[in-house]
Order: sequence, then C-alpha cells, then structure tokens
Amino acid sequence: MSSHLADLQAFILVARAGGFREGARIGDVSASNLSEALRRLETRLGVRLLNRTTRSVALTEAGRMLLDRVAPALGEVDSALEAVNQFRSRPSGTLRLNVPVSAARLVLPTLLPAFMAAYPDISVEVTTEESFVDMVAAGCDAGIRYEERLQPDMIAVPIGPRTQRIATAAAPAYLAAHGRPTHPRELLEHNCIRGRFASGHLPDWEFERDGEVVLIEPRGQLLVQIGGGIDLAVAASAAGAGVIHLFEDWLQPFFARGQLEPILQPWWQVFSGPYLYYPGRHLTPAPLRAFIDFIKALPA
Repeated sequence: MSSHLADLQAFILVARAGGFREGARIGDVSASNLSEALRRLETRLGVRLLNRTTRSVALTEAGRMLLDRVAPALGEVDSALEAVNQFRSRPSGTLRLNVPVSAARLVLPTLLPAFMAAYPDISVEVTTEESFVDMVAAGCDAGIRYEERLQPDMIAVPIGPRTQRIATAAAPAYLAAHGRPTHPRELLEHNCIRGRFASGHLPDWEFERDGEVVLIEPRGQLLVQIGGGIDLAVAASAAGAGVIHLFEDWLQPFFARGQLEPILQPWWQVFSGPYLYYPGRHLTPAPLRAFIDFIKALPA
C-alpha cells in the first residue's frame, strides 16, 4: 500500500508541475524516479494518465479524473499525519517559504534565527521569487507578499514592519554634478536606474505628498531584473551611476555611510507592510503552525 501511495504522490507532483523535470525540482527527487513511478502506476491501472512529449506532459481524461479525486484525499492524509506532529513536545519537519527578495533581506533576518533557536527540530527552506505563485503546486507551505498581491482564498497574517516607505536617493557626487530635484517630475531629466519584473512588467515610480499622487516613467542607462539585480542597482547608484528608488530600509546602510543621499523625502510613499499567507486548510502543518504562533507572539 505504501508504494501505491508513493506512486500516486509522484503522479500528482508531475501533473501539477507540468513536467518531470519541474516535478523533480519541486519534490527534490530525480526525474527518472518520477518516470518509473508513473510507469508502475499506469501499468497497475491499465490506462495512460499522462501524454508525454519531449518538452511537456499533459493529463489524459483518465489522468484528470484521477487527479481531481485523489489529490484532495492524499492532502487529507498528509494533514492527518501532520496533526499528529502537533502533539510532539517539539514540532519537527520542514517549513518551506516562498518570498520576494525584499522579504528575504528585510524581514526574515530578524525572525528566522530566533525561530530556529526556539524550534531546533524544524528546518527552513526559503525560495525567493518575485511573482505570485501557486504555493501548493510549488511545494511551499506559505509565502510572504504585500497586501495588493494576496489571493482572496488565502489566510494572511501580518509579518515584519507594518509600514514601510519607498525612498529615492543618489550618490552625493552624482547630485553635485546633476543637481538635486525638488519635485518627482524633475527626475525625467535624470539618469534613473530602473527595475523590471521577470514577467516583463516595468513599474512606474510612484510618489505621494499631501494626497497628491505622482507617477513617472523614468529613463536611464541601467535596467535590472527586480530580485536578483537589485544589489547591482544599489551598488551602481552608490558609485554615481544614477538615481535609485527602493525600500528605505534597504538603502538605510548606504545613507548611514554617506554613500547615498536621500532626495525628495517629502514625497516618499508610505505603504502597508508584508503578510505571511497560506492556504486555508483544515489542518495546518506543524512547522507552519509553529511559525505562525511565533510571529503572532512577537511584540507589535
């Protein structure tokens, strides 16, 4: 029976991931093991569950029916096993988080060391990703995102600072050479360092003062991918390459060292802090429940 369940779990993993390679990455197993499990399952059932090509897999009608019926049932089995974990004196297991780079840099460093010290039997895996993902399909327990990007069927818990600001800055040498803007629209005459999401979206820069909101589409020589390219953008700005527009907390060390100078401070926009979000399951995995309880107990 246990081998049957393992083969069914392999099928669900491949079906949700859309392929053996991605399923292997998410499940931390080899693609060949997944392929062998699917072969056994199809042989046992006597039907084809997946149509395979060299590039992708697609569910057959039988595969779709099986996935729709079996995935919720196995989810309940996993939840039931996790429920037993709640009765341990020290919960164990792995907590898998999907977070943007900003949360990995600005939120988690102040939380994870104390959490792991309090729960030594819990391991933490952090994946950084800027786009909003299907956590269940990605094999994650919870994610961190900002309010406007939360899905309505998720449970959200505040985590980290409750308000943040986006700061605008440049190196003192750059400002001495090009002038210090006093209004956001003056940035259109400056060399601005921009960020683009992996989706291709190129966000405008937003400013706000006394209820007035100003959106600009800045121009500049350097464009980086939001996430992995942000450190390059900050370093380039500190070296005098142009104006940067980023989380105030991210830039604060550069302000303290005098490498960057704040500009347009009255226009810095305030927004609500991030949330930990997770599916509204009947039974929450023990590592995630421990983490939720931990952050809820922190002083506001």
